[in-house]
Amino acid sequence: MAAEAKLKELGVKLPDYALTPFAGMAYGRMKPFHLLGKVLTLAGHVPEVDGRVMYAGRLGDNLTTEQGYQAARLAGINLLAGIRQALGDLDRVAGVIRTLNYVVCTPDYHDVHKVANGVTDLLAEVYGDIKGIGCRATLGIQSLTRNHCFETVAELEIA
Repeated sequence: MAAEAKLKELGVKLPDYALTPFAGMAYGRMKPFHLLGKVLTLAGHVPEVDGRVMYAGRLGDNLTTEQGYQAARLAGINLLAGIRQALGDLDRVAGVIRTLNYVVCTPDYHDVHKVANGVTDLLAEVYGDIKGIGCRATLGIQSLTRNHCFETVAELEIA
């Protein structure tokens, strides 16, 4: 339970997807995760709390880089809840393979990498630099469902 202990130390409480429907199901017909051998792929996770959109809008318009970072961190918290839903135990993660991050921003906003650090930093805090940091791509895009400013998709290696 090292990951759960680390979350407690950080003061992070994960939403319980086992007791509530997977948040992503409201976004269309899809699976919340897919496990193939030792690779877990998770559907996109967004910065929501109890189904409410947090940090709605666009970076470089109505949101600052710090707000985007916090949005990405919240999406990371929801991602960890998705990992727990899929595996039952956060400590089954052997390592982050990659994250693919989407940042809704104006055409002249060029700090999407600083926003994505919110999810990357959280995973590194929970799993350490060796297991918690994987490959990463971050794209600036025009829009996301329900006016979310950030979404992350992840692939993890399972022990």
